[in-house]
Amino acid sequence: MKKILAFVLALTMSFALVSCGGGAGSTSSTGSTGSNTTGGKDGTTLTLWTYPVGEWGKEETVNKLMDDFKAETGITVKVEYLAYADGDDKVNTALAGGNAPDLILEGPERLVANWGDKGYMVDLSDLLDDADKADINAAALDACTHTSGAVYEYPLVMTAHCMGINLDAFKEAGADKYLDLENHTWTTEDFKAAMTAMYDHFGTNVGAVYCGGQGGDQGTRALVNNLYGGTFTNPEHTVYTWDDPKNVQALQDLYDMDAIAYDPSLQGGDEIALFYNETLKMAFCWNIQQQLNPNGADTGANKTLNGQTIVPMAFPSEDGKAALQGGIWGFGIFDNGDDAKIDAAKTFIKYMCDSAATVDAVKAATFFPVRSDAEGTDLSTVWADNEVMNEYSKLMPYLGDYYQVTAGWAEARTAWWNMLQEVNSSGDVAAAVENFCGQANAAAGK
Repeated sequence: MKKILAFVLALTMSFALVSCGGGAGSTSSTGSTGSNTTGGKDGTTLTLWTYPVGEWGKEETVNKLMDDFKAETGITVKVEYLAYADGDDKVNTALAGGNAPDLILEGPERLVANWGDKGYMVDLSDLLDDADKADINAAALDACTHTSGAVYEYPLVMTAHCMGINLDAFKEAGADKYLDLENHTWTTEDFKAAMTAMYDHFGTNVGAVYCGGQGGDQGTRALVNNLYGGTFTNPEHTVYTWDDPKNVQALQDLYDMDAIAYDPSLQGGDEIALFYNETLKMAFCWNIQQQLNPNGADTGANKTLNGQTIVPMAFPSEDGKAALQGGIWGFGIFDNGDDAKIDAAKTFIKYMCDSAATVDAVKAATFFPVRSDAEGTDLSTVWADNEVMNEYSKLMPYLGDYYQVTAGWAEARTAWWNMLQEVNSSGDVAAAVENFCGQANAAAGK
């Protein structure tokens, strides 16, 4: 079994990324916005729990947003910061105890397919007029809408998850000739040739199919699906289809590559740490947040720890036209039975997602707005002065299907990384795929 030295990981764990499943435990902050426990001029105090969506996970940034909101509306907002490692458990415990927050910031797989599907969320359809529906990205709005027609998430931002490469290392190995750097794409044939060149030059693994848990699993799914055009679910999001022979072929090819290791000791954040310190030369868990400031280490955009250049790349596909996993983040309201707080929470959502203040809310998320206009405020130029964001925007047209709202999603994610571990330990790709895809479909009621 191909392995990556564990001691190198230990040296870099402090840099592991929250967005790929790492991060500290949750913390709460009242700041200047929460010090007045009796609320603002209208007497309302709300609670917001936020996953680490860009700088929405940073108290200093969020306090400024909450201060501005209070000044505008008189509504006080107390904030608690969740980590992906245990955030779901905290929310589920709060729901079970009748202590859910008023507002939450995360994605449709949680707000729509999980808590919305279970009846915990407020339908936000009344916040969307015809102009909103026309302006918001159709795929994003569809993902935020339950099969019942209820809108359980009001979307704010989106991105395309991709992979990152150490361009200097590729050049050193003569593998850069296989990259289309103008469009940030490559074909499956070019990827395989590049992996051969990289292994021949460095003599060790340069990439990892991490499978220590679900953190960053969007990367391994996209890698496998894109290599030969396989899918993860059907278009209706009712059946898991990763037992497609195209996916089996992709998993087998990756297993056979000397340059790639199946590594059950790593999750996405761990992989990023090893990429960042140049132990690995590629990362499959990557997006614009990392590109802007790799691992939050404040060494500048597009650079590894030692200053080498990081380039975002679409996942390789046979025709060079990838279908990238999308990330969508927005706000939902838990139905705690208090109509006054629900109304105040809706005011909060419209302020953050559809007003002049949306510019600051989007910039705090460090992703791309889901709409071009917010009540007359132009959002199309939010990142006009940011060279990194402009270059990364070339990947946005490659966004593929947002299938994370399929029934049984939580169980399917667990089955996916367990399957990768089984491939690693047994080498029997077909059997592992059949077993674990079957488990996912059983969870989906199929």
